[in-house]
Amino acid sequence: MVICVATLRTVWIDSMFYIVLQEIDQPALIPHIAEASSLKYPYEVLFRSLHKLLMDTATSEYLFCDEFFGEESIFYEIFAGPFAVIDEHFNSILPNCYDAIGLMLMIRIVHQHQLIMSRRRIPCLDSYLDKVNISLWPRFKMVFDMHLSSLRNANVKLLWEDDSHPHYVMRRYAEFTASLIHINVEYGDGQLELNMERLRMAVDELLMKLAKMFSKPKLQIVFLINNCDMTIAVLKEAGPEGGKIQQHFEEMLKSNTGLFVEELLMEHFSDLIKFVKTRASEDPNGSNERPISVSEVEPIVKDFGSRWKGAIELMHKDVITSFSNFLCGMEILRAALTQLLLYYTRLSDCIKRINGGAALNKDLVSISSIMYEIRKYSRTF
Repeated sequence: MVICVATLRTVWIDSMFYIVLQEIDQPALIPHIAEASSLKYPYEVLFRSLHKLLMDTATSEYLFCDEFFGEESIFYEIFAGPFAVIDEHFNSILPNCYDAIGLMLMIRIVHQHQLIMSRRRIPCLDSYLDKVNISLWPRFKMVFDMHLSSLRNANVKLLWEDDSHPHYVMRRYAEFTASLIHINVEYGDGQLELNMERLRMAVDELLMKLAKMFSKPKLQIVFLINNCDMTIAVLKEAGPEGGKIQQHFEEMLKSNTGLFVEELLMEHFSDLIKFVKTRASEDPNGSNERPISVSEVEPIVKDFGSRWKGAIELMHKDVITSFSNFLCGMEILRAALTQLLLYYTRLSDCIKRINGGAALNKDLVSISSIMYEIRKYSRTF
């Protein structure tokens, strides 16, 4: 399964993150109280509790052995049994763990516990915690690579749905990545960032393949915009700074918004846009073989004047039905109307330079009228 089921639990990652990591030095769970309350805990909570109990017990016993016997070796003889039991338990759990988020939380827990023991200046768990950390990283890498492979090897035909709204795989990816970003905020782990960048590249490739399944270029762009907008929203929930990954999707959203604006305007004002792009910059009084004349621009002016309000209303309806996020849709509509105003302004400026162009003034729509329509739609959000 693409971005496997473990990511579905990311909906509670924010609260669990603070419970597990921000309260790292809180007392261990008391088994009979936990059982009586009938609460169920994810494994990383039990992992923290177990190692908190181990740290406190080991600290006390280590200091006693050092003070009473003057021999550190006695501590290791005493704890050989507990270490063996914990190792056996951990080695039975780890090979069956496919939860990348849980594994990364455990890696962070071990790191925090190493800092606590360092502040206590108690070295008795150094080798044990190092060994746990060395076991967790390869497992995390293996599980993460499974997510990566699931994206790279995904069957696009099976995943594709004739729906331009955000795809469920992208939502899973966004929640999964947001959780890892949140966990990494205070650590700046370069290795984790590199893995997330690899995952981002894989999901980019899959997203483009899914977009190309739509027959119309406009629907391809709408699909990309909806998925980028949703991903950005989820990443922002993880923290104020989504880093390079969020920046990538913001740039992708911006570029596709520009493409959609042009597609939308071409549907309704193709003659106007073609003229502005190919002829409006020419000097009507220059030495051009085919100078711009009133007869060339008059049909464009009259066509625009007769239906521009109706066309804008159709654009509004198109945007409302195309985009999942209403605010995103309204921003795109405003961008389209602003671009339309720029095109029409260039047409008006061109007419002023044409010999006899003043005859068309009665048919020109005033810039203030277009601005009024833009403001009217801007007030809808």
